Amino acid sequence: MTDAPPPDFDVNEARAAQLVDAQHPDLAGEVRLAANGWDNIMFRLGDDLAIRMPRRRQAVGLTWNEQRWLPELAPHLPVAVPAPVRNGRPAPELGYDAPWSIVPWFRGASGLAFDAETRGVAVNGLAAFVAELGATPAPAEAPRSAWRGVPLAHRDDDVRVRLGSGRIPDAARLLPVWERALAASAWAGPPVWLHGDLHPHNVLLAPSGALVAVVDFGDVTAGDPATDLATAWLTFDTRARRIFRAELDARRGVDEATWDRARGWALMIASAVVDRLGPSGPFGRVAAYALEQVRLD
Repeated sequence: MTDAPPPDFDVNEARAAQLVDAQHPDLAGEVRLAANGWDNIMFRLGDDLAIRMPRRRQAVGLTWNEQRWLPELAPHLPVAVPAPVRNGRPAPELGYDAPWSIVPWFRGASGLAFDAETRGVAVNGLAAFVAELGATPAPAEAPRSAWRGVPLAHRDDDVRVRLGSGRIPDAARLLPVWERALAASAWAGPPVWLHGDLHPHNVLLAPSGALVAVVDFGDVTAGDPATDLATAWLTFDTRARRIFRAELDARRGVDEATWDRARGWALMIASAVVDRLGPSGPFGRVAAYALEQVRLD
């Protein structure tokens, strides 16, 4: 991934294969690099599996969360998710002191590879996913994040600094959107399950745009459902967003205040990406587009 921070762990195909051979030899097969992300690196294992390994220390806890909770969540979701097939344990004797997972390999492409119109084909599938994931309160022991699912007021200072930095296009038109989101009534219900990072890169699509899987649950958490509803602006254009909203309103009866907070979450997430990476590159372009969508509404 462009602009990803440097890794904390030395991970490569040879080490990944060595870990599989040592801990899960019955699944051993050809190992090939598939994706080098922000927090994790993915290797393809044979034809039907993948190896997901933290490349940064801060992803270690996120991996434990995936291993703990995805097997429980997966059976209740209408979309494929990468629930671990096997859990790998830290192996300092092999030069890798972090948990890792063997997960299914899904034949799809990142939503970043598609334009917004094509991503719109996935709108019903993603709406069903969001509705089912957040349909019931999360248990008391569910992970909680200091950054996701929290009241928007916790992010106010950061957003105002970004909007005043001169690096965010049309910041003056975005500020009223942010202030409307802050003024919306806070989530009064119990914390619900959240994917926590539901942007186009974390949805896998078929060539037609149909939804294949939702991936990267490292930020799975519990909190305000508006956080995941922000994908309406991060992923879709105006037409698909109307469908997404209608689906969620029909399935869960989402109130206007929650949609206002969701738009605020989209602004917060997209402005952070543009501020850090600029409006070019795969992530920067999608984030800049999302800010346009926030302004349109």
